[in-house]
Amino acid sequence: MYPQPVLDLLASAGSRPVFEHGARLVSGAEMLDMVWRLANGLRAKGIGPGDDVAMVLGVNPEAFAAIIAGHTVGARVVGVRPGLPDDQLRHVLSQDVTAVLTDKDTSAPGRLTVAELLTAPADPSDVSGRPDDVARLIYTSGSTGTPKACAQTYAAMSAAWTARPEAWPPAVRELAKRLSRYLVFGSLNSQVMMEYGILALAAGGMMVSADPPVFPDVLVRLRASASVMPVPRLNKLVAAQRDSPVDLSSLRAVLVSGSPLEATRLREALDVLGPVVFHGYGQTETGAISIATPFDVPGSVGFPPDAVDVEARGEDGEPVPSGVDGELYVRTPAQASGYWADPAETATVFVDGWVRTRDIGHFDADGRLYLTGRARDVIIVNANLYYAGPIERVLAAHPDIAEAYVVGVPSEDTGEAIHAYVVPATGRTPDFTSLRASVASQLGMACVPATITVIDEPPLAASGKPDKRRFPPKHTTGELP
Repeated sequence: MYPQPVLDLLASAGSRPVFEHGARLVSGAEMLDMVWRLANGLRAKGIGPGDDVAMVLGVNPEAFAAIIAGHTVGARVVGVRPGLPDDQLRHVLSQDVTAVLTDKDTSAPGRLTVAELLTAPADPSDVSGRPDDVARLIYTSGSTGTPKACAQTYAAMSAAWTARPEAWPPAVRELAKRLSRYLVFGSLNSQVMMEYGILALAAGGMMVSADPPVFPDVLVRLRASASVMPVPRLNKLVAAQRDSPVDLSSLRAVLVSGSPLEATRLREALDVLGPVVFHGYGQTETGAISIATPFDVPGSVGFPPDAVDVEARGEDGEPVPSGVDGELYVRTPAQASGYWADPAETATVFVDGWVRTRDIGHFDADGRLYLTGRARDVIIVNANLYYAGPIERVLAAHPDIAEAYVVGVPSEDTGEAIHAYVVPATGRTPDFTSLRASVASQLGMACVPATITVIDEPPLAASGKPDKRRFPPKHTTGELP
């Protein structure tokens, strides 16, 4: 049962370094020692199967050990994303959380500290996870104001291939060879950051930390062989390397995720950086779905592995032929079981054992998967999902506005940007400053539209409903810079 495969990896690593944090090198044996101490410390506090432990941690060896320790005692590990607004943090910590574990010094009630738990003995013990128990909750971006938590069971985590080299699909085998020094930053509570970290350990590599990282300097300074980055960061890295080249000879894998990577941008990146770009497709709800290696056809996300089922379905719910776009339904061994405490949304997304991705795509005749759009109404800004509906509702509730529509458009800086079209209320002239302030106060600055355009009425589809695909591509009136 998970995390036994990770514990086995640490034990087999022995004296080999598995985590570099500044001048500090932590071996597999030392990391395992920390895991046992933290696990025994949690047990001494009464934490075990069925209990929720919220992890408020930095990016360091203790954070990695704490997460694995939480799973070792069979707890429900709640990942807390850094930088959450206070109201969203309160929401996350109010979801049946038994204890909060932090690596900061604190005397706050209900808080456990890593330093305190590390004083426990390092006696090995059995893992306590039960197959049907929820092993972790991974929260979405929270653009709706109430982040959704994807619930993944211990059985699902045990079925994942990350820590098991014998189960790696071909693209992952190619990637694994390049993870000798995998850069970690931001948060180890990130599903992507943690899963690739475990993959690096299984491949005989190590994690190297830098937080916050400054690209491309961090790649040179730490001699990183691999890093995760969203499309905007990749674009900036390519531009910087083209204008002022630095020594990136150690870099062997750039793991692009969070938004589609256009074929032209991929070709440019390969031309400047070399054959190092891997384009991954996955969701919090499903885990990894497919990954394209640097040698795959540009524009595709490669071939889904045999263990992953992907169907492109038409409006009738039936699979469509190759070359025809449809909504993607996915079934993976490690997928989430649903959204924690949200049965209505669970019923919408998790259908008959499949996850409805609400992405649009198709297969070519050879079985490569291509992403072409989204059925769900979200905008991806800096690899974070922001739902259009809440932004539209805030704008439409303003006294100046009768109707509001929000769309995402490509952005060189953020991958996509939020653009709003508003129909003024009768006799009113929209106050753009006030509109921006309303969105910022209710949803956060990340949801504030990059532009607001005044329109007389929205374009309509044949059904009579507003058709966002037909909004004017160029903004000419009422714009905000």
